[in-house]
Amino acid sequence: MLMRQNAHPGISGAEHGGREEAPIMAMPQGSAEQTSAPPAGQGALTEWARDWSPDPSHTGIPAVGGLRFAVYGRMSTEDHQDAATSQAWQLLRAQALVSGHGRIVTEFFDAGRSRTLPWARRPEAAALPAAMADDDRPFDAVVIGSSERAFYGNQFATMAPLFEHYGIAVRVPELGGAVNPHIAGQEKLMSLQGILSKREIARARIRARTSMTVQNRDQGRYLGGRPPYGYRLADAGPHPNRALARRGVRAQRLDIDAQCGPIVSWIFSQRLARHNVARITRALNDAAVPCPAAADPDRNPHRTGTRWGLTTVRAILANPRYTGHQIWNRQRTDHDLLDPVNTSLGHNDIRCWKLREVPASPGAMAVLRGV
Repeated sequence: MLMRQNAHPGISGAEHGGREEAPIMAMPQGSAEQTSAPPAGQGALTEWARDWSPDPSHTGIPAVGGLRFAVYGRMSTEDHQDAATSQAWQLLRAQALVSGHGRIVTEFFDAGRSRTLPWARRPEAAALPAAMADDDRPFDAVVIGSSERAFYGNQFATMAPLFEHYGIAVRVPELGGAVNPHIAGQEKLMSLQGILSKREIARARIRARTSMTVQNRDQGRYLGGRPPYGYRLADAGPHPNRALARRGVRAQRLDIDAQCGPIVSWIFSQRLARHNVARITRALNDAAVPCPAAADPDRNPHRTGTRWGLTTVRAILANPRYTGHQIWNRQRTDHDLLDPVNTSLGHNDIRCWKLREVPASPGAMAVLRGV
Protein backbone atom coordinates (compact mmCIF):
# COMPACT_ATOMS: atom_id res chain seq x y z
CA MET A 1 0.00 0.00 0.00
CA LEU A 2 1.42 3.36 -1.01
CA MET A 3 1.85 5.89 1.78
CA ARG A 4 1.81 9.68 1.38
CA GLN A 5 5.35 11.14 1.69
CA ASN A 6 6.01 13.38 4.69
CA ALA A 7 5.51 17.00 3.69
CA HIS A 8 7.99 18.16 6.37
CA PRO A 9 11.32 16.32 6.00
CA GLY A 10 12.79 18.07 9.05
CA ILE A 11 10.30 16.37 11.36
CA SER A 12 11.30 12.89 12.45
CA GLY A 13 9.04 9.95 12.64
CA ALA A 14 9.14 10.09 16.43
CA GLU A 15 7.29 13.38 16.35
CA HIS A 16 4.53 11.56 14.51
CA GLY A 17 4.01 9.11 17.28
CA GLY A 18 7.02 6.92 16.54
CA ARG A 19 5.70 5.99 13.10
CA GLU A 20 7.78 6.88 10.07
CA GLU A 21 6.11 7.09 6.67
CA ALA A 22 7.80 5.39 3.75
CA PRO A 23 8.40 7.42 0.58
CA ILE A 24 6.17 6.88 -2.41
CA MET A 25 7.75 4.51 -4.84
CA ALA A 26 8.30 5.77 -8.36
CA MET A 27 5.95 4.53 -11.09
CA PRO A 28 7.77 2.13 -13.41
CA GLN A 29 8.04 3.28 -16.97
CA GLY A 30 5.31 2.00 -19.22
CA SER A 31 2.92 1.32 -16.32
CA ALA A 32 0.64 4.19 -17.33
CA GLU A 33 0.23 2.70 -20.75
CA GLN A 34 -0.48 -0.66 -19.20
CA THR A 35 -3.20 0.68 -16.86
CA SER A 36 -4.88 2.76 -19.62
CA ALA A 37 -5.00 -0.05 -22.13
CA PRO A 38 -8.62 -1.18 -22.67
CA PRO A 39 -9.63 -4.72 -21.94
CA ALA A 40 -9.72 -7.19 -24.74
CA GLY A 41 -12.55 -6.48 -27.14
CA GLN A 42 -13.36 -3.00 -25.80
CA GLY A 43 -11.41 -1.21 -28.52
CA ALA A 44 -13.47 -2.84 -31.24
CA LEU A 45 -16.70 -1.90 -29.42
CA THR A 46 -15.58 1.72 -29.20
CA GLU A 47 -14.78 1.82 -32.90
CA TRP A 48 -18.20 0.35 -33.72
CA ALA A 49 -20.02 2.94 -31.58
CA ARG A 50 -18.05 5.76 -33.20
CA ASP A 51 -18.95 4.54 -36.67
CA TRP A 52 -22.67 4.37 -35.91
CA SER A 53 -22.91 7.64 -33.96
CA PRO A 54 -24.46 10.53 -35.96
CA ASP A 55 -21.99 13.14 -37.07
CA PRO A 56 -23.00 16.59 -35.68
CA SER A 57 -21.86 18.21 -38.91
CA HIS A 58 -24.38 16.09 -40.83
CA THR A 59 -27.31 16.48 -38.43
CA GLY A 60 -27.06 20.21 -38.04
CA ILE A 61 -26.60 19.82 -34.25
CA PRO A 62 -23.64 21.86 -33.06
CA ALA A 63 -21.42 20.73 -30.25
CA VAL A 64 -22.81 21.26 -26.76
CA GLY A 65 -21.41 24.06 -24.65
CA GLY A 66 -21.75 27.83 -24.66
CA LEU A 67 -24.37 27.97 -27.43
CA ARG A 68 -26.25 31.18 -28.16
CA PHE A 69 -29.97 30.53 -28.51
CA ALA A 70 -32.81 32.41 -30.18
CA VAL A 71 -36.22 31.71 -28.63
CA TYR A 72 -39.50 31.76 -30.54
CA GLY A 73 -42.92 32.17 -28.92
CA ARG A 74 -46.42 33.16 -29.96
CA MET A 75 -49.83 34.16 -28.63
CA SER A 76 -53.00 34.90 -30.57
CA THR A 77 -55.85 36.47 -28.58
CA GLU A 78 -54.54 39.73 -27.17
CA ASP A 79 -57.97 40.60 -25.74
CA HIS A 80 -58.13 37.47 -23.55
CA GLN A 81 -54.46 36.97 -22.64
CA ASP A 82 -51.72 38.97 -21.00
CA ALA A 83 -48.99 39.31 -23.61
CA ALA A 84 -46.29 39.94 -21.00
CA THR A 85 -47.26 36.86 -18.98
CA SER A 86 -47.54 34.63 -22.05
CA GLN A 87 -44.13 35.71 -23.30
CA ALA A 88 -42.62 35.29 -19.83
CA TRP A 89 -43.78 31.68 -19.26
CA GLN A 90 -42.69 30.60 -22.73
CA LEU A 91 -39.30 32.23 -22.12
CA LEU A 92 -39.08 30.46 -18.75
CA ARG A 93 -39.67 27.06 -20.38
CA ALA A 94 -37.06 27.84 -23.00
CA GLN A 95 -34.50 28.86 -20.37
CA ALA A 96 -35.05 25.60 -18.49
CA LEU A 97 -34.56 23.67 -21.72
CA VAL A 98 -31.23 25.31 -22.61
CA SER A 99 -29.87 25.32 -19.07
CA GLY A 100 -26.38 23.83 -19.12
CA HIS A 101 -26.14 24.11 -22.90
CA GLY A 102 -25.93 27.87 -23.41
CA ARG A 103 -27.92 31.08 -23.00
CA ILE A 104 -30.74 32.89 -24.79
CA VAL A 105 -29.50 36.03 -26.55
CA THR A 106 -32.46 37.09 -28.71
CA GLU A 107 -36.24 36.65 -28.78
CA PHE A 108 -38.79 36.35 -31.58
CA PHE A 109 -42.37 36.66 -30.27
CA ASP A 110 -45.56 37.02 -32.33
CA ALA A 111 -48.54 38.63 -30.56
CA GLY A 112 -52.00 38.64 -32.05
CA ARG A 113 -51.15 36.02 -34.71
CA SER A 114 -53.06 32.77 -35.04
CA ARG A 115 -51.13 29.51 -35.05
CA THR A 116 -53.01 28.58 -38.24
CA LEU A 117 -50.98 31.19 -40.11
CA PRO A 118 -47.82 29.74 -41.67
CA TRP A 119 -44.47 31.07 -40.52
CA ALA A 120 -44.10 33.17 -43.66
CA ARG A 121 -47.21 35.18 -42.67
CA ARG A 122 -46.19 35.81 -39.04
CA PRO A 123 -43.87 38.84 -38.72
CA GLU A 124 -41.51 37.48 -36.06
CA ALA A 125 -41.61 33.91 -37.36
CA ALA A 126 -40.73 35.16 -40.84
CA ALA A 127 -37.89 37.26 -39.40
CA LEU A 128 -36.30 34.19 -37.76
CA PRO A 129 -35.44 32.34 -41.03
CA ALA A 130 -34.20 35.62 -42.48
CA ALA A 131 -31.84 35.97 -39.52
CA MET A 132 -30.74 32.33 -39.92
CA ALA A 133 -29.62 33.06 -43.48
CA ASP A 134 -27.18 35.70 -42.22
CA ASP A 135 -23.64 34.36 -41.80
CA ASP A 136 -23.10 36.81 -38.94
CA ARG A 137 -26.26 35.79 -37.07
CA PRO A 138 -26.05 36.43 -33.32
CA PHE A 139 -27.29 32.92 -32.37
CA ASP A 140 -26.24 29.32 -32.95
CA ALA A 141 -29.46 27.41 -32.24
CA VAL A 142 -33.20 27.92 -31.79
CA VAL A 143 -35.35 26.96 -28.80
CA ILE A 144 -39.16 26.84 -28.92
CA GLY A 145 -41.18 28.01 -25.93
CA SER A 146 -44.21 25.86 -26.82
CA SER A 147 -44.32 23.59 -29.86
CA GLU A 148 -48.15 23.59 -29.99
CA ARG A 149 -48.14 27.38 -30.19
CA ALA A 150 -45.33 27.47 -32.73
CA PHE A 151 -46.19 24.61 -35.10
CA TYR A 152 -49.68 23.89 -36.45
CA GLY A 153 -50.44 20.89 -38.64
CA ASN A 154 -47.43 20.12 -40.85
CA GLN A 155 -45.63 23.42 -40.26
CA PHE A 156 -42.64 21.77 -38.59
CA ALA A 157 -42.19 19.42 -41.54
CA THR A 158 -42.15 22.50 -43.77
CA MET A 159 -39.58 24.34 -41.66
CA ALA A 160 -37.33 21.38 -40.75
CA PRO A 161 -35.39 21.34 -44.06
CA LEU A 162 -34.68 25.04 -43.62
CA PHE A 163 -33.27 24.54 -40.13
CA GLU A 164 -31.12 21.68 -41.37
CA HIS A 165 -29.91 23.67 -44.38
CA TYR A 166 -28.53 26.46 -42.18
CA GLY A 167 -27.18 24.04 -39.57
CA ILE A 168 -29.52 25.30 -36.84
CA ALA A 169 -30.45 22.92 -34.06
CA VAL A 170 -34.03 23.26 -32.77
CA ARG A 171 -34.79 22.39 -29.16
CA VAL A 172 -38.43 21.78 -28.15
CA PRO A 173 -39.82 21.11 -24.66
CA GLU A 174 -41.76 18.01 -25.72
CA LEU A 175 -38.54 16.24 -26.74
CA GLY A 176 -36.49 17.61 -23.89
CA GLY A 177 -33.72 18.59 -26.27
CA ALA A 178 -32.78 19.09 -29.91
CA VAL A 179 -34.70 17.52 -32.76
CA ASN A 180 -32.58 15.11 -34.77
CA PRO A 181 -33.93 15.04 -38.34
CA HIS A 182 -32.35 11.64 -38.94
CA ILE A 183 -34.37 9.91 -36.21
CA ALA A 184 -37.74 8.87 -37.62
CA GLY A 185 -39.36 8.64 -34.19
CA GLN A 186 -38.69 12.28 -33.42
CA GLU A 187 -40.04 13.40 -36.78
CA LYS A 188 -43.25 11.45 -36.17
CA LEU A 189 -43.55 12.93 -32.68
CA MET A 190 -43.28 16.48 -34.04
CA SER A 191 -45.92 15.64 -36.65
CA LEU A 192 -48.15 14.37 -33.85
CA GLN A 193 -47.62 17.62 -31.92
CA GLY A 194 -48.80 19.56 -34.98
CA ILE A 195 -51.90 17.36 -35.25
CA LEU A 196 -52.69 17.92 -31.56
CA SER A 197 -52.28 21.66 -32.06
CA LYS A 198 -54.72 21.54 -34.98
CA ARG A 199 -57.16 19.41 -32.98
CA GLU A 200 -57.11 21.92 -30.13
CA ILE A 201 -58.23 24.71 -32.45
CA ALA A 202 -60.93 22.60 -34.12
CA ARG A 203 -62.33 21.37 -30.82
CA ALA A 204 -62.49 24.86 -29.32
CA ARG A 205 -64.18 26.25 -32.44
CA ILE A 206 -66.83 23.50 -32.56
CA ARG A 207 -67.62 23.73 -28.86
CA ALA A 208 -67.90 27.52 -28.93
CA ARG A 209 -70.17 27.60 -31.98
CA THR A 210 -72.52 24.86 -30.82
CA SER A 211 -72.73 26.32 -27.30
CA MET A 212 -73.55 29.79 -28.63
CA THR A 213 -76.20 28.29 -30.92
CA VAL A 214 -77.94 26.62 -27.98
CA GLN A 215 -77.70 29.75 -25.83
CA ASN A 216 -79.17 31.93 -28.55
CA ARG A 217 -81.76 29.55 -29.98
CA ASP A 218 -83.04 27.71 -26.88
CA GLN A 219 -82.17 29.96 -23.93
CA GLY A 220 -82.85 33.33 -25.54
CA ARG A 221 -79.59 34.77 -24.21
CA TYR A 222 -78.04 37.87 -25.71
CA LEU A 223 -74.49 36.96 -26.76
CA GLY A 224 -73.06 40.45 -26.99
CA GLY A 225 -72.64 43.35 -29.34
CA ARG A 226 -74.48 46.65 -29.63
CA PRO A 227 -78.24 46.23 -29.02
CA PRO A 228 -80.41 47.37 -31.92
CA TYR A 229 -82.10 50.74 -31.82
CA GLY A 230 -85.26 50.48 -29.73
CA TYR A 231 -83.79 47.90 -27.37
CA ARG A 232 -81.74 48.20 -24.20
CA LEU A 233 -79.71 45.71 -22.22
CA ALA A 234 -81.44 44.48 -19.08
CA ASP A 235 -80.11 42.39 -16.22
CA ALA A 236 -80.92 38.68 -16.55
CA GLY A 237 -79.56 37.50 -13.22
CA PRO A 238 -76.25 35.91 -12.25
CA HIS A 239 -74.11 34.46 -15.01
CA PRO A 240 -74.67 30.71 -15.51
CA ASN A 241 -70.93 30.14 -15.23
CA ARG A 242 -70.31 29.93 -11.50
CA ALA A 243 -66.74 31.18 -11.77
CA LEU A 244 -67.90 34.30 -13.62
CA ALA A 245 -70.85 34.73 -11.25
CA ARG A 246 -68.49 34.75 -8.26
CA ARG A 247 -66.62 37.63 -9.92
CA GLY A 248 -69.85 39.60 -10.26
CA VAL A 249 -70.49 39.01 -13.98
CA ARG A 250 -74.20 39.22 -14.83
CA ALA A 251 -76.13 37.75 -17.74
CA GLN A 252 -77.94 40.19 -20.04
CA ARG A 253 -81.03 40.14 -22.18
CA LEU A 254 -82.71 42.53 -24.59
CA ASP A 255 -85.60 44.65 -23.34
CA ILE A 256 -87.66 47.33 -25.07
CA ASP A 257 -86.41 50.87 -24.58
CA ALA A 258 -89.19 53.05 -23.21
CA GLN A 259 -88.26 56.07 -25.37
CA CYS A 260 -86.97 54.57 -28.61
CA GLY A 261 -89.21 51.49 -28.78
CA PRO A 262 -92.36 53.48 -29.77
CA ILE A 263 -90.35 55.20 -32.55
CA VAL A 264 -89.56 51.83 -34.13
CA SER A 265 -93.22 50.81 -33.87
CA TRP A 266 -94.23 54.07 -35.57
CA ILE A 267 -91.74 53.48 -38.42
CA PHE A 268 -93.20 50.03 -39.13
CA SER A 269 -96.78 51.34 -38.91
CA GLN A 270 -95.99 54.04 -41.47
CA ARG A 271 -94.44 51.46 -43.76
CA LEU A 272 -97.52 49.24 -43.43
CA ALA A 273 -99.54 52.30 -44.43
CA ARG A 274 -97.57 52.24 -47.72
CA HIS A 275 -95.46 55.34 -47.02
CA ASN A 276 -92.06 55.17 -48.65
CA VAL A 277 -88.77 55.33 -46.80
CA ALA A 278 -88.02 58.89 -47.89
CA ARG A 279 -91.31 60.18 -46.48
CA ILE A 280 -90.80 58.38 -43.17
CA THR A 281 -87.28 59.80 -42.88
CA ARG A 282 -88.47 63.33 -43.62
CA ALA A 283 -91.23 63.05 -41.02
CA LEU A 284 -88.77 61.93 -38.35
CA ASN A 285 -86.47 64.87 -39.07
CA ASP A 286 -89.38 67.36 -39.17
CA ALA A 287 -90.52 66.12 -35.77
CA ALA A 288 -86.94 66.51 -34.40
CA VAL A 289 -86.84 62.89 -33.30
CA PRO A 290 -83.27 62.04 -32.20
CA CYS A 291 -81.58 59.61 -34.58
CA PRO A 292 -79.96 56.43 -33.15
CA ALA A 293 -76.53 58.09 -32.88
CA ALA A 294 -77.94 61.11 -31.04
CA ALA A 295 -80.19 59.01 -28.81
CA ASP A 296 -77.24 57.01 -27.46
CA PRO A 297 -74.01 58.98 -28.00
CA ASP A 298 -72.04 56.86 -25.52
CA ARG A 299 -72.50 53.76 -27.64
CA ASN A 300 -72.01 55.60 -30.94
CA PRO A 301 -68.90 57.74 -30.47
CA HIS A 302 -67.85 57.07 -34.07
CA ARG A 303 -70.98 58.73 -35.45
CA THR A 304 -71.56 62.46 -35.40
CA GLY A 305 -74.81 62.67 -37.37
CA THR A 306 -77.86 64.25 -35.73
CA ARG A 307 -80.43 63.58 -38.45
CA TRP A 308 -82.17 60.50 -39.75
CA GLY A 309 -80.95 59.05 -43.04
CA LEU A 310 -82.52 56.82 -45.62
CA THR A 311 -80.09 53.99 -44.90
CA THR A 312 -80.88 54.12 -41.18
CA VAL A 313 -84.62 53.76 -41.68
CA ARG A 314 -84.12 51.07 -44.32
CA ALA A 315 -81.84 49.08 -41.99
CA ILE A 316 -84.45 49.17 -39.22
CA LEU A 317 -87.17 47.92 -41.56
CA ALA A 318 -84.91 45.09 -42.79
CA ASN A 319 -83.86 43.86 -39.32
CA PRO A 320 -85.75 40.60 -38.54
CA ARG A 321 -85.20 41.06 -34.80
CA TYR A 322 -87.90 43.71 -34.71
CA THR A 323 -90.37 41.08 -35.91
CA GLY A 324 -89.61 38.69 -33.04
CA HIS A 325 -86.87 36.51 -34.56
CA GLN A 326 -83.48 35.68 -33.17
CA ILE A 327 -80.72 35.80 -35.76
CA TRP A 328 -77.83 33.38 -35.45
CA ASN A 329 -75.19 32.04 -37.84
CA ARG A 330 -75.87 34.89 -40.22
CA GLN A 331 -72.19 35.48 -40.90
CA ARG A 332 -70.07 32.55 -42.08
CA THR A 333 -66.33 32.44 -42.66
CA ASP A 334 -65.01 30.41 -45.56
CA HIS A 335 -61.36 29.57 -46.08
CA ASP A 336 -59.83 29.90 -49.54
CA LEU A 337 -56.24 29.06 -50.48
CA LEU A 338 -54.09 32.16 -50.62
CA ASP A 339 -51.97 30.67 -53.41
CA PRO A 340 -53.02 27.34 -55.00
CA VAL A 341 -49.46 26.88 -56.29
CA ASN A 342 -47.93 27.24 -52.80
CA THR A 343 -50.33 25.64 -50.32
CA SER A 344 -47.91 26.25 -47.41
CA LEU A 345 -49.02 29.91 -47.37
CA GLY A 346 -52.33 28.84 -45.84
CA HIS A 347 -55.84 30.14 -46.39
CA ASN A 348 -57.47 33.53 -46.71
CA ASP A 349 -60.62 34.10 -44.65
CA ILE A 350 -63.67 35.08 -46.71
CA ARG A 351 -66.68 36.25 -44.75
CA CYS A 352 -70.08 35.46 -46.22
CA TRP A 353 -73.58 36.26 -44.98
CA LYS A 354 -75.90 33.39 -44.20
CA LEU A 355 -79.39 34.07 -42.85
CA ARG A 356 -80.84 31.70 -40.34
CA GLU A 357 -84.00 32.85 -38.60
CA VAL A 358 -85.14 31.10 -35.45
CA PRO A 359 -88.38 32.06 -33.66
CA ALA A 360 -87.55 34.08 -30.60
CA SER A 361 -88.06 32.63 -27.15
CA PRO A 362 -90.76 34.18 -24.92
CA GLY A 363 -88.15 36.32 -23.22
CA ALA A 364 -86.94 37.85 -26.50
CA MET A 365 -89.95 40.05 -27.22
CA ALA A 366 -90.31 42.22 -30.32
CA VAL A 367 -91.05 45.93 -30.36
CA LEU A 368 -93.82 45.41 -32.89
CA ARG A 369 -96.38 43.96 -30.51
CA GLY A 370 -99.59 45.79 -31.08
CA VAL A 371 -98.60 46.96 -34.58
